[in-house]
Amino acid sequence: MKSPLLSLPGAVPAEGVDEDVAAHYGDLFREQRALADGTGFVDLSHRGVVSVTGEDRLSWLHLLLTQHVSDLPTGQATEALILSAHGHIEHALYLVDDGSTVWAHVEPGTQGALIAYLESMKFFNRVDVADRTDEFAIVHLPAGSIAEVPDGVVVRETSYGRDLFLPRGDLESYAEKSGPAVGLLAYEALRVEQHRPRLGFETDHRTIPHELGWIGTAVHLQKGCYRGQETVARVQNLGKPPRRLVFLHLDGSEVHLPPAGADIRLAEEGPDGRKIGFVTTSVRHHELGPVALALVKRNVPLDARLVVESTAAAQEVVVEP
Repeated sequence: MKSPLLSLPGAVPAEGVDEDVAAHYGDLFREQRALADGTGFVDLSHRGVVSVTGEDRLSWLHLLLTQHVSDLPTGQATEALILSAHGHIEHALYLVDDGSTVWAHVEPGTQGALIAYLESMKFFNRVDVADRTDEFAIVHLPAGSIAEVPDGVVVRETSYGRDLFLPRGDLESYAEKSGPAVGLLAYEALRVEQHRPRLGFETDHRTIPHELGWIGTAVHLQKGCYRGQETVARVQNLGKPPRRLVFLHLDGSEVHLPPAGADIRLAEEGPDGRKIGFVTTSVRHHELGPVALALVKRNVPLDARLVVESTAAAQEVVVEP
């Protein structure tokens, strides 16, 4: 479902799973600065939207999610994961309850599989799960924004901004009143700066929550049983995750950013050295220059000099080894 805001002047479509919204509107760094200053909005209308209604919605979701949501206060935002039986991350949900409905937005194209799983787990619980992507578009307002929120719109407020569940038919009129439009690349640059992982970018088929720092923010360690909990508890109590998320400062003299999946090696071992990690997201930041998130082996020394393909890189700890 392509965003109508791709028709705005200067709009350049993003790539991959984000291709239905704009990467930028002609000036990447201006857009980043605007977002960092609390102005403008980001079109995230390509994200999936799922609702759960019914009087058992919170107690039922509590049994399925990694987060403690049985007593989730009305209007309080939270994050949660759904894990496989082996503890690997399958879904990431960004939630808020408005008093009668739990609203969640998820990665583009993942809502179908998520809903299929939720439907399979309903049993006799009084809940209804629905795909609301055709009806609602996610719009992000940065922290500090004074942009107006229309009456009746569900808002998910976090430390880094507000996510609006805007009726999709109101997207263009809202954009006219709430500009400037800011592209997804600016939003991603700030996400990387804030060390916030993203499903499908920082995750692969074997990622567990500990590797990305999702313990605490999306995984509650003091709640009841859920699928994959055994792995979470075992790693928390008895071991360490095999990999850890790091923030990389890349050599700014290089013209090209390393792509997702680019190999990371120890600089001292040279280009033929063993692979000790890979880039997950790389961006150009308006203040920090070229930076990236990456997964490396847990035992990589904190002071090790790294090289990403042919680009020198210095690591900053996100997840402690």
